[in-house]
Amino acid sequence: MSTQEFSPGLAGVVAFETEIAEPDRDGGQLRYRGVDIEELVGHVPFEQVWGLLVDESLHPGLPAAYCELEVRSGSYMADLQSMLAILAGRWKLGQLIDIDDEQAKEDLRRLSAAALSIVAQSARGADKPPVPEATVMEGETAAKAIDTYWICTAEHGLNASTFTARIVASTGADCGAALASAVGALSGPLHGGAPARVLPMLDAVAESGDAERWVADALARKERIMGFGHRVYRAEDPRSRLLKRTAKELGSPRVEVAEALEQAAHEAIAKKNPDHSYTNVEFWSAIVLDVAEIPPTLAPAMFACSRTAGWSAHILEQKRLGVLVRPSARYVGPGARDLQSIG
Repeated sequence: MSTQEFSPGLAGVVAFETEIAEPDRDGGQLRYRGVDIEELVGHVPFEQVWGLLVDESLHPGLPAAYCELEVRSGSYMADLQSMLAILAGRWKLGQLIDIDDEQAKEDLRRLSAAALSIVAQSARGADKPPVPEATVMEGETAAKAIDTYWICTAEHGLNASTFTARIVASTGADCGAALASAVGALSGPLHGGAPARVLPMLDAVAESGDAERWVADALARKERIMGFGHRVYRAEDPRSRLLKRTAKELGSPRVEVAEALEQAAHEAIAKKNPDHSYTNVEFWSAIVLDVAEIPPTLAPAMFACSRTAGWSAHILEQKRLGVLVRPSARYVGPGARDLQSIG
């Protein structure tokens, strides 16, 4: 593509070559550094998947850590974003342009571990005792649910938040700035916010007792059915497949209504857009997080915890590339004119 061609939102424009993750558009698979996530879920904990993505090794992975939450804004994402920036200053993190790869890895490791602790405390509330380690829930069922979710959402190529992290990293800023900027991009409802909207939708379907009728009425009102379609996958999202299996294994009481909605929406949407009629990662994520008793409003922050792995890997990759990200914009405003012509 020449510099004169225009693609809104940079859709389809290849900006980077990456060795981190490979979403298989046609095969319905997702591989982290060549390893299919099917081999990771249930066999390797998230902490080691973080290591695979960032260190290219399962060890040492991501350690557990406690980091005091000093900011309580009423927003999980705002708490996380502000604390990452605060820690970068407090820890006097060096700028990426001035430090080597090993120091950058260590900075990212400390910040990522802190992020899990920050979200855990933010979720627990100011009136509860401190969380002793970087975990949100206790119990085998909750642990399996969260671990599966985090592994499935740890990395997925060049999305909005990852691109943001790479842009900031390309300026040579410190790791805290890059991660905090990614959290800001993820806070928008169009990127990572759908799980928070899936459970109310399932409740409405359950109340109606007729998934097909509910879908037909929703589409007639031109409402968006959350958790369906993906820009990458032509058919089934492999992450959705794994999360659905986990929801069943953990005995979620929402599986029956979720499957009814999945089938009804798939058939209805396929009539107009077959490529976007399958559930994506966000649909079954909502059910799996519900098993762990994670409130829907906490879903974006949980996503941020998992995505620290992918963001960190891309920040390192961008550091090694050493190129400032600076796309062009085409001016389409008014031509030259006098100041007096403006009322």
